[in-house]
Amino acid sequence: MPGSPKPYLGRFAPSPTGLLHLGHARTFWLAAERARAAGGDLRLRNDDLDRDRCRAEFVTAMQEDLHWLGLDWAGPMVSQSERLPLYRAALVRLHAARLIFPCTRSRRDVLEAAGAPHEGGADDEPVYPKDFRPAADAPLPPLGEKISTNWRFQVPDGEEVSFHDERCGGQSAIAGRDFGDFLVWRKDDTPSYQLATVVDDADLGITEVVRGADLIKSTFRQLLLFRALGWTAPKFFHAPLLLDERGVRLAKRHDALALRTLRQSGVSPAQIIEQFLTTDFTDEHG
Repeated sequence: MPGSPKPYLGRFAPSPTGLLHLGHARTFWLAAERARAAGGDLRLRNDDLDRDRCRAEFVTAMQEDLHWLGLDWAGPMVSQSERLPLYRAALVRLHAARLIFPCTRSRRDVLEAAGAPHEGGADDEPVYPKDFRPAADAPLPPLGEKISTNWRFQVPDGEEVSFHDERCGGQSAIAGRDFGDFLVWRKDDTPSYQLATVVDDADLGITEVVRGADLIKSTFRQLLLFRALGWTAPKFFHAPLLLDERGVRLAKRHDALALRTLRQSGVSPAQIIEQFLTTDFTDEHG
């Protein structure tokens, strides 16, 4: 029926660079709960583009640990390493629209540049200085068969990018001030997280993305890519992060809180769900 909403489809998107911990479990459990409440499904996406850190044993472990926790998904697992032609096709479209430019500046160059404040945490990109961009009338070089230079998406300076988060409410940021030109393809000939995620969410028909609140800044970048590629963006639900006793967000270095470690120590899925995953998310944001 024309105009009917798409059936709910969410996703799990772990990266196999280590064992899943309680922070992953809470986000994935919440994604499963939202899919169940909407009568929808979830897909499993294996974010395995980091050639140096991803390991096959972690791919196996994450599937086993998710199943052990009682989480399931529809269809076969999707591995990003097998989808490179899709990402390259999107890059070609951005190149043809002259929305990207080659960048030879290092991360240190950007950090050390005057007026290049850091946007957020250690994993986020610093704001790219506008004077690092090529001249407006500079010819755009071809991509080449094998890419050996970083390529960045040029943000529309001064434009307010906004979205309604299903947990956190209204979110907005100013392009060129709150976040800058960002990587879409790396010099090791792999797509960036931003581009690969947008391509996958659009191609798989994801209707809602449930992920950690640390990725809100990434959403603004991704919304620009969805628009540039002519695709409809999903809804977003950014969950609060699970912190350790020192107030530091959980990471894969927290081996004692890995699902595999807890499982081997005799902790049951029911205990994990009751103690860590059923936090009431209806806070002041509604």
